Amino acid sequence: MKFIIETYGCQMNVADSEMISTIMENSGYELTDTLTDADIIMFNTCSVRQHAEDRVIGRISNEVARKISNKNLVIGVVGCMAQRLGKELGEMNAKIDFVVGVDNYFKLPEIIEELYNKRHFVTSVDMNHKEIYHDIYPIRSNELNAFVTIMRGCNNFCTYCIVPYVRGRERSRSVDEIIKEIKIAGEKGIKEVTLLGQNVNSYSWEGINFPKLLQKVNEVEGISRVRFVTSHPKDISDELIETMASCDKVCEHIHLPVQSGNNEILKVMNRNYTAEHYLDRISKLRSLIPNIAITTDVIAGFPGETEEQFQDTYNLMKEIRYDFAFMFKYSPRTGTKAAEFNNQVEEAVRLERLQRLIGLQTEITHEKYKEQIGQIKEVYVEGPSKKDENEYSGKSRDFKITIFPGDESLVGKLIKVKVKEAVGWTLKGHIVE
Repeated sequence: MKFIIETYGCQMNVADSEMISTIMENSGYELTDTLTDADIIMFNTCSVRQHAEDRVIGRISNEVARKISNKNLVIGVVGCMAQRLGKELGEMNAKIDFVVGVDNYFKLPEIIEELYNKRHFVTSVDMNHKEIYHDIYPIRSNELNAFVTIMRGCNNFCTYCIVPYVRGRERSRSVDEIIKEIKIAGEKGIKEVTLLGQNVNSYSWEGINFPKLLQKVNEVEGISRVRFVTSHPKDISDELIETMASCDKVCEHIHLPVQSGNNEILKVMNRNYTAEHYLDRISKLRSLIPNIAITTDVIAGFPGETEEQFQDTYNLMKEIRYDFAFMFKYSPRTGTKAAEFNNQVEEAVRLERLQRLIGLQTEITHEKYKEQIGQIKEVYVEGPSKKDENEYSGKSRDFKITIFPGDESLVGKLIKVKVKEAVGWTLKGHIVE
């Protein structure tokens, strides 16, 4: 029987889908990339924002019609939304056959076999705060980049975030398993790996912290680039910054979510750092890695945020000058503390503040990209440009999409590109020796 997985949300979900594929194929199922060929359709879901959940519900509604012509078709939901809603998903759409949470992927083959023997709705969302999926080395859907999960879960409980409730407590994978997975990727020709965790900085395994893990990953042969997401500002140590600066394979880019530039709001968010601490970390990063690109996440209109507090965020973004930012208006998530606050900011105000942040960051990003004109960048070629088949695209070490004239023979190679122009959020140039 053949299965297909549609993946929504973060890179962690991409990694989980690859792991699920491994579990399924080890049990005799065959992965397909065509919906019409699939006997089993799985939706790997995200719960960070309501929009993400609504999108998946819409997709499921579109696909259940296939059951009319294929009576044996099985449709299931896995991932964060499955963990959050459980059997409610079956009540929302009676055509869903199974719902499996983030700690129960090992049970999928057994659940699907049970469904084919006796059709009835199955839900498995028990949490296991120790599950780390030992000895599962994913089947890669991407032949150029490897997303390697180094830890699962989160202990931070930011008041706006649903992740700790659907992903459970922090637990780290062993160093040996992580290194083995990276070596396998390198042997298959993958040159870039991204280490994944809700907060990679808090990785800990038998005396090995995240900086020490980075050093070990940096020594793996066959790998040319190392990235990691996501970092929490409260855990960015001097040791980590010094390690980033000293490891030649660690790319000059960090994603460091700030969320707000006001200390009172940061406290209510339960972020456990101040704006001053955050600025100190930025200063240290730029001092030791002058060409580092810094990206961030920002929330506009958090409950209780005044115009003055919002202005602190605006001014902090203006001072730091991020290369790029993911900006959102606050969206209440049922089950989080912030959703219960009685001082919610009006939707129109949230949206207006968000637009101001977007306007500021768009201007800064354009300026930052134009500053790179004339530079020679190392680019990892990933494939043809979406707009012109004669141009190819890749990412620089500082995580900027770079386009240049080329051909298919360049895919998977590291090349040098001289930047000629900056168009939007893209650099354009030509290959140099």
